[in-house]
Amino acid sequence: MNPQRFYIETYGCSANIADSEMIAGLLKENSLTPVEEPEAADVNILVTCTVKTATSHRMQYRIKELTSSNRPLVVAGCMPKTERHLIETLNPNASLLGPEDLNSTVKTVTDALRGVRSIHIEGSSSPKLLLPRIRRNPVVGIVEISSGCLGNCTFCQVKIAKEGLTSYSPEYITHEVKRTLQDGCREIWLTSQDNGCYGKDIDTNLPHLLGSILSIEGDFKIRLGMMNPEHASNLLDRLIPQYRDDRFFKFLHIPVQSGSNRVLKSMRRNHKVEDFVNSAKRFRDEFPFSTLSTDIIVGFPTEKNEDFQKTIDMIREVRPDVVNISRFGARPGTESESMVQLDPQAVKERSGLLHRAVKEVALQNNRRWIRWRGKVLVDEEVRGAVLGRNFAYRPVVIREEIPLGTVLEIRVVDATSACLIGETT
Repeated sequence: MNPQRFYIETYGCSANIADSEMIAGLLKENSLTPVEEPEAADVNILVTCTVKTATSHRMQYRIKELTSSNRPLVVAGCMPKTERHLIETLNPNASLLGPEDLNSTVKTVTDALRGVRSIHIEGSSSPKLLLPRIRRNPVVGIVEISSGCLGNCTFCQVKIAKEGLTSYSPEYITHEVKRTLQDGCREIWLTSQDNGCYGKDIDTNLPHLLGSILSIEGDFKIRLGMMNPEHASNLLDRLIPQYRDDRFFKFLHIPVQSGSNRVLKSMRRNHKVEDFVNSAKRFRDEFPFSTLSTDIIVGFPTEKNEDFQKTIDMIREVRPDVVNISRFGARPGTESESMVQLDPQAVKERSGLLHRAVKEVALQNNRRWIRWRGKVLVDEEVRGAVLGRNFAYRPVVIREEIPLGTVLEIRVVDATSACLIGETT
C-alpha cells in the first residue's frame, strides 16, 4: 500500500512558515509523504493568514480552489479562530487546526483522510519547539520565542487568534537553536508577534534570552524579529551591547504604524511617534550602516490629511530602509470594524503617495552601499540568481549559481530601492 500524501500551502508571517514546517515534519514522522502539488495529494493543508483584508480574500479563493479538488481539506493558521464561520460557509467539511494546536496535527489530518471532520482550535500550553520539521529553506531556522502579545490594538485580528502572551522558556528556546544549527542552518530568525514583550509573563526578558543564545558556540547569524516601539525604547540600551556581537545582523524592525500620535492613540498603540524616532536614532548612532524596518497602516478610520502628512514627514526624517505598507481594511471581530471607514479612493491615493516617498528614501539609502565590499551569506534563490545577506541583513542579488549557505566576498555595483546588486570578487 502506498503511503498517503499531503500537500501544504502557507501564507503569512515567519511564525506561520515555522508552523507549516512543523506540521509537515510531524506528518512525515508519522509515515505521510509530502508532495509539491495539491493534485498529487490525498489531503490538502492550507496554513492561513488573515491579518489584511486582501490576504483574507486570497484565503477564501484558495479554500474554494482546494475544495473543488474533492480532496479532504485541513485549514490551519489564524483563520480557524478569526473567521471560522467563513471557512464553514466555503467548505462545511473542512477540518480546522488552530495556531496553538500543532500537537493535534496528526489526528486532524488522519481523521480528514478517513472522512472524519475534526476541530482543534482550543489552544495548547505546549511550546511549539523541538518538534520535527521539514524546512522550507535549509539555511534558515525559524525559532518562535513566544505566542500572542500584551497589546490591545483596535485593528489587530491576530490577537483574536493567539490571545495573550505565552513566552517559551529560555531553556527550550536555546535547545531549539542548538538543534537548528545541528540541522545545518546558518541563520536563526527569532520570531513572535512582539519579541519586545518576551518573558514578561515568566519573570525573564529578551536580553536574558539573547545572552543564552549568544553563549552557544558556532558560526551563525541571528535576525531578531519585530518588537513594538514601546518595548524597543526600554530595551535598546541593554540590547545594543548584544548587537555588537558579529553574529547579530544589524537589523531592527520596529513597527510605528503612523506618524501621528492622535492616530496611534485611536489605534490603541502603547507608544508615541517619538519612541520610534528616538529608538531609530539610538540604533543608527551605534550602527550607522544598519537596516531599519517599520510598518505603516494607511487610511485608518481616524486618519485625517494632516495625520497622513505627519507620516510622510516622519518617513523623510527617519529614513527607514524597509517599510511594510498596508492599506487599512477593517478585520472582523476587531474594534475598528465598527468605526466609520474612509473613502477607499482617498486611501488608495494616500497609499500611492507613501509608496513613492518610501521608494525614494530606500533608493537613496541603498545607493550609499555602492562600492561596499564585504561578506554575504547566500540564503535564498531568486529567478536565476541568488540572494545574499550582509552584516546589516541588506539583500544583495548576485546573478550567479551559488549554493545556499555559501559565504562570499562581494562588492556592490548597483542598487535599486529593494536591494543591492553585487558581484563576487
